[in-house]
Amino acid sequence: MAAYSLGNIVQSANFVEIRNLNFTYDTRPILKGIDMDIHKGQVVAIMGGSGCGKTTLLRLIGGQIRPTGGHVRFDGEIIHELDRDALYETRRKMGMLFQFGALFTDLSVFDNVAFQMREHTDLPEAIIRDLVLMKLDAVGLRGARDLMPNHLSGGMARRVALARTIALDPMLIMYDEPFTGLDPISLGVIGNLIRKLNDALGATSIVVTHDVQESFQIVDYVYFISEGVVVAHGTPEDMYASSVPFVHQFIHGEIDGPVPFHYPALPYPEDLFLERSHA
Repeated sequence: MAAYSLGNIVQSANFVEIRNLNFTYDTRPILKGIDMDIHKGQVVAIMGGSGCGKTTLLRLIGGQIRPTGGHVRFDGEIIHELDRDALYETRRKMGMLFQFGALFTDLSVFDNVAFQMREHTDLPEAIIRDLVLMKLDAVGLRGARDLMPNHLSGGMARRVALARTIALDPMLIMYDEPFTGLDPISLGVIGNLIRKLNDALGATSIVVTHDVQESFQIVDYVYFISEGVVVAHGTPEDMYASSVPFVHQFIHGEIDGPVPFHYPALPYPEDLFLERSHA
């Protein structure tokens, strides 16, 4: 799969602008002064180790939680300043692909994709049918419309979830670990769909992922988060050439580096001695 570039996309205005964003759970800081600029038409990856705050960042963009400090500006609106009605209206411009798909298990593939259209529009059923088939065709699963989720493979379920995500033609599509648990073929299919659907819809996409190889082939820009701060950002080519120790360790999957293999502990001989002295 070839790498993609922004081509003729105009980058004069930030579609998503994050400034000095802070978030704390109780007294534990998760995000500390995050700054990001995401332009219209981009596919942007947010990468980092488990628990570094990537999914929390998506929740802040979607307004599910409020920042401790700073702000997220989406399409000109500061998210945490919106009232309930304005926030719900803004969320209609967003789509979210949850980790593992999160399909409604008691609804067919067709009804999963139709759900948002029935809930949030007054479209007649005949038009909904045509739109659902169009979305399913875009992900290659029009023929699976009558299947139940428990009859789908992991890759198929993720594609149905993607069709549901784009049901209302969102301006911003957010993906939370879209490649987790997929076989190599399904992983390639999902990666290709993320890029193609973004470009076909004229959308903007944010992909939270650990998968360096697949994501670097489809994204325009990458942000690396470590210990709650952005430690590096740039194009995939920039990141491959980065001298930042955490980025180098992450990209190359090295055991030793800024992220240690051993959890902090007493020196091993001292720990053994303490155990014996308390026996």
